[in-house]
Amino acid sequence: MKQLFLVATPIGNLSDITFRGVETLKDVDFIIAEDTRHTGILLKKYEITTPMKSFHAQSSPAKAKTLIDEINTGKSAAYVSDAGTPCISDPGYTLVKLAAESGITVTPIPGASALTALISVAGIPVHEFHFHGFLPHKKGRQTILKSLENADITHLFYESVHRFEKLLGELKEYLGDERVIVVGRELTKMYEEIFRGTVQQATEHFESNPVKGEFVIAVAPHNFKIEVSD
Repeated sequence: MKQLFLVATPIGNLSDITFRGVETLKDVDFIIAEDTRHTGILLKKYEITTPMKSFHAQSSPAKAKTLIDEINTGKSAAYVSDAGTPCISDPGYTLVKLAAESGITVTPIPGASALTALISVAGIPVHEFHFHGFLPHKKGRQTILKSLENADITHLFYESVHRFEKLLGELKEYLGDERVIVVGRELTKMYEEIFRGTVQQATEHFESNPVKGEFVIAVAPHNFKIEVSD
């Protein structure tokens, strides 16, 4: 049966994959991976020998069509991103769009996500939120951050280690020292860290600690404050 599975994979700890996820990766005819070398580590741990094909942000539309055409011959495939739930800040959207348009059944296999991992422990209002993915490096970045000044809901985004220090400076400039943020660093990994506090406190904290890893940042609504107990 022609079918495309979107399999969530661990964001750090390799044990964070579901039984169903492992079974699916073993059962499909082939795996479409954003990074075959990265995915290979996971497959080796779970003794999965399913062949892999690559599809990443630089892949051409023709490559996407070739993969979909192969599934249309009656095969099943699983798409996995570098980490977490597919199609959140990765190129999987193109595959899903083509698959749906050609009548291929697309099935989610839920699991780990850096976004929901931070939301679950943030301790700030997240019943409604706006997720921006990775902020633009240049054009549009300032506009997005400035728009959060009077935001009534939580805003979340990913940021790389290379721009995290810059981001703290931008938050300080556009939102002020006292805006509450939550930072998830290296989630599910050995050096996992969850920081809650003001922009000023975050700046002081990360200036005195080496900044490494991958980040998810939540900016609380403008009127949210953290109560400090005695």
